[in-house]
Amino acid sequence: MEGKKVLVVGAGPVGSLAAIYASIRGADVEVYELRNDLRNIDTTPLNFTKSINLALSERGINGLRSAGNPELLEAVLAQTIPMHGRMIHTRSPTGARSEQSQLYDVHGRFQRSVDRGALNRVLLDYLESLPNVKLFFQHKMTGADFRVKKAWFEVSDRSSTSDRPKEVEVNFDLMIGADGAHSATRYHMMKFARTDYLQEYIDCLWCEFTMPPTESGDFAISPNHLHIWPAGSFMFIALPNLDKSFVCTFFGPVELFSRLEKEPDSALLDLFDKYFPGLTDHIKPGDLVSQFKRNPHLPLINIKCSPHHFHDSVVIVGDAAHAMVPFYGQGMNAGMESVRVLFSKLDQFPNNTAEALASYTIERTEDAHTIADLALGNYQEMRHSVTSPLYKLRKFVEESLDKYFPSLGWATQYSRVSFSNMRYSQVVQHSRNQKRILSGMLLALAALAASGPAAAIYLFAIRSRLMKNVKFPWPRR
Repeated sequence: MEGKKVLVVGAGPVGSLAAIYASIRGADVEVYELRNDLRNIDTTPLNFTKSINLALSERGINGLRSAGNPELLEAVLAQTIPMHGRMIHTRSPTGARSEQSQLYDVHGRFQRSVDRGALNRVLLDYLESLPNVKLFFQHKMTGADFRVKKAWFEVSDRSSTSDRPKEVEVNFDLMIGADGAHSATRYHMMKFARTDYLQEYIDCLWCEFTMPPTESGDFAISPNHLHIWPAGSFMFIALPNLDKSFVCTFFGPVELFSRLEKEPDSALLDLFDKYFPGLTDHIKPGDLVSQFKRNPHLPLINIKCSPHHFHDSVVIVGDAAHAMVPFYGQGMNAGMESVRVLFSKLDQFPNNTAEALASYTIERTEDAHTIADLALGNYQEMRHSVTSPLYKLRKFVEESLDKYFPSLGWATQYSRVSFSNMRYSQVVQHSRNQKRILSGMLLALAALAASGPAAAIYLFAIRSRLMKNVKFPWPRR
């Protein structure tokens, strides 16, 4: 990519990483971002809230690692807090509070909680230090012609006295769209590429809360867990921050939010006291109510599309290509993995960008659709299945096989998704095979248990009959 001009649209974590990959390959990189500088604390996010805290796992770490700068990776990891498992908060049948830790992995591997703003700050600071990278904030993409490789951006300039915003025209060799679920790059690409596109809003809204540190300045609850208060059709989660607060999220059906918005404040507190035990010990009731009223109630979107590119001029990554619900913690990780896969294809076909992008689309579309479906399925697990005896039994059996019989190559689906770089589509195939084997084993054990006495008598009779015909080379006693 030496000497080529690469435009990256979107300066979030995925776009920033794409710009880093392009820069180290010698490209002249320009990054265009709709919002103000994302490192400014006054910059308003696109969804008008801080966002759900991010869980950084192996795929994202490998994307950063593969950029080839150990110092950058260490700077990112310094902004994270290890989460070794889930902490499940429930009430016992007698009404007593219960906390149960469920480790993510039998080998001690863990997720990392990271604040999106802190992560973005590290990546943008690094980009700004590179001589072949330029950052352009408050630039809104308004058009593109991907046949002649030109794009147009509207510049927000509050100091200007003109009624019409200034528009600039930019030439490029390759555009990388990393501008989120409502991507302008994807919108304009679809005018050129014959794109299949599916957008789905699930029956769920979310609202963000903050759990402050204790009066002594410590974490209010365990900092090394992702905390879940499961309640069947809705749930509350909490992820730790470096400042010893927690970013919390209330997920629930649209109907539940609509009802709580209309009912008196006591209805919200009654619901939280009933289903989220101990929460009001850490977030004052008045703060819970005010945060619920003040913070927006936002939808969750699932987006699938294909292809992810057009010819040799444009490619989309991250949420622009595969927005997903947050319940597997893979949104950012999948986006960073997409960057790694994209540039591996560009390296594989250095003289044929069109072939590289086509190869990327073929591989990545299948995996992106797979993880989007897995994320939807994990919502059921987090809000309900984590308390199910059957779920706990299967988790115990699979983790025991993984730990004590490593030669079998057994692993849980969660560990393969979160702690490996195996393709998502291959993860699902392995999980299906394991499920068939495990179901067969459990059915055989159940049948043996059901027919235990009769089976024992039958086996004894067979053994006795065989023993009569055995000729022993030594005297029997």
